[in-house]
Amino acid sequence: MNAIHPTVQVRQLSKNYGSVQALKNVDLSIAAGEYFVLLGPSGGGKTTLLRTIGGFHKPSSGQVWLNGQEVSHLPPDKRPTAMVFQAYALFPHMSVLGNVGYGLSLAKLPKAEVRDKSIAMLEMVGLKGYEDRRPHELSGGQQQRVQLARALVLDRNILLLDEPLAALDAQLRKDMCLELKHLQEKVGITFIHVTHNQEEAMTVADRIALIANGELVEQGAARDIYRTPERRFTASFVGENNLLSGTVASVEGDTVTVQVCGQPLSVDRRDLPVSTGATVALSIRSELVEMVPEDGSASSADGLSLAGTYTESVYLGLTLSHRVALSDGTQIVSRVVGESDAPPPVAGSAARVRWKPGALRLHIN
Repeated sequence: MNAIHPTVQVRQLSKNYGSVQALKNVDLSIAAGEYFVLLGPSGGGKTTLLRTIGGFHKPSSGQVWLNGQEVSHLPPDKRPTAMVFQAYALFPHMSVLGNVGYGLSLAKLPKAEVRDKSIAMLEMVGLKGYEDRRPHELSGGQQQRVQLARALVLDRNILLLDEPLAALDAQLRKDMCLELKHLQEKVGITFIHVTHNQEEAMTVADRIALIANGELVEQGAARDIYRTPERRFTASFVGENNLLSGTVASVEGDTVTVQVCGQPLSVDRRDLPVSTGATVALSIRSELVEMVPEDGSASSADGLSLAGTYTESVYLGLTLSHRVALSDGTQIVSRVVGESDAPPPVAGSAARVRWKPGALRLHIN
């Protein structure tokens, strides 16, 4: 019985540009039919990783395996991948139909077959009836659909998308996110999508890998990356997390007590190797924080709140964010969904932020 291989696997993959390490010993496996997102800050190495998988860059060390075969030495046209670039890269003198069928024509397929496959793919991406238009007659979203059709018509089982929605406005990007996800589910192949936009990543991804400074920081299901980040960097990059720094005062079983601004906070140890006196990071999502005026009736004895000074509120329609400054200057944000007729506290007044047990997370890096 043959072993089951991941569709995409990179092993100890590194890429150097002179003295600059763009990728550092990355290990990654992606399953067949998975929508996988490489998320991270600009310059972190995610596009380099994508292009190395596609054969546009040669690795300095390590290997790329696709469909169970080692392909590190193969050029892009010899790999089972198709690429969608950030720039639409459509031929302006060709019709939409000509653009979509260009790769099939290069492969010397019969003209009738090229036309039939191209028309079928245009229908799949929602552009039936646009065959004779030129790229300049299309909107940005329509041009991106043409590029998707041109890549998918090649019938490869791995589609690489390099910041495919970066050129679109905010609302169109949201619409195209949903269309991409539905399209991937329809065709059933593996999508690997690069973006620095976390909302975009959350919308489409089955799993997310966070790439920063050339390293794979953390990977997991989109929900887990958002709700239960393991690494401090993940908490700082994904979602709207409040980050605190403190010193471990005690460790008792599964509970760690951390001193933050002279106040003790209780947090689950999560099997992390912590010891008394160590400096650690704590994170808590802003929507899990409640801000209340400080009236002297509450205290930090339960380890589930902090006292500070109210600074300001930020109204964004769907949400209202309250900001409270701690004694060390750290700003804590409490984000509330929905409208409230109650006026916010006066800037400079005493306030307290609190949360439920289990909301605070411990990080040692």
